[in-house]
Amino acid sequence: MKLGIRLHDLASGQVDEVIAKCQQYGFEYVQLVFKKALKDSEGNPLLFNKETATEVGKKFKEAGINVAMLGAYFNPVHSNKDLVISNINYFEQHLKYASLLNCNYVGTETGSYNDDKWTYNPKNQTEEGYQDTMKVFHHLVKVAEAYGTTLLMEPAYGHIIYSVDQLERAVNELNSPNIQVTIDIYNLLYSGNYKDYKEIFTKACKTFGKQIKIFHLKDFYPEEDKLIQVGLGKGIIDFDFIIRTIKEYSPDSTMIFEGVKAPDIEDSLILIKHLM
Repeated sequence: MKLGIRLHDLASGQVDEVIAKCQQYGFEYVQLVFKKALKDSEGNPLLFNKETATEVGKKFKEAGINVAMLGAYFNPVHSNKDLVISNINYFEQHLKYASLLNCNYVGTETGSYNDDKWTYNPKNQTEEGYQDTMKVFHHLVKVAEAYGTTLLMEPAYGHIIYSVDQLERAVNELNSPNIQVTIDIYNLLYSGNYKDYKEIFTKACKTFGKQIKIFHLKDFYPEEDKLIQVGLGKGIIDFDFIIRTIKEYSPDSTMIFEGVKAPDIEDSLILIKHLM
């Protein structure tokens, strides 16, 4: 089991600055979204390409920091089809150059018909929605196979792939070693099922096992019809159960703090390291 953080939750700046922040907290693994975590010398978002991947990969390797996953999340069913094409091309670049960062995994969620809001829309949970999204993933898996990298698909209740069963259907249909899984239990929950989080998490782990390469660690509490994210150990999630289940089914995975920010990072680290 390995432990890391989504880098832009920890820091955003030039590569040496974010490396220093990782070292301050002792993180050896990161989930990296270039244009959110890294900036160029003029303070602009650093876009991902061969040159930037080579530069960042070299510095991360020298610092002993591993990129557990490249985040290139995009909405494959966005109504702006020119934007979808642009984002597919950008994702393909990540698949092509991930190895320059000593990384094999490039991740995304599966989209929503609410465009930039990435929220629940009844059309998301339809056969039409499933087929629209899968057209894109069939293409991207072929690209991943060509470059020898792996696409990580992440489900979320408000998105097209909204449940463990739908994710199993999609992974089985894609039928490739180059499609694997990210599990974020918080993303699979809503006001109607959050009390069943242990059963849902166990089902995901039993269904996918070692196909789960990344777990996102989050905590929350319910408030009316919403789930409010908080620092780890400050909500209702039983992390002793979470860690034990990961150890049983996916012991080689990487656990990533996602949405955990200062001042909760240090306390969250203490909690999870104790349970590991």
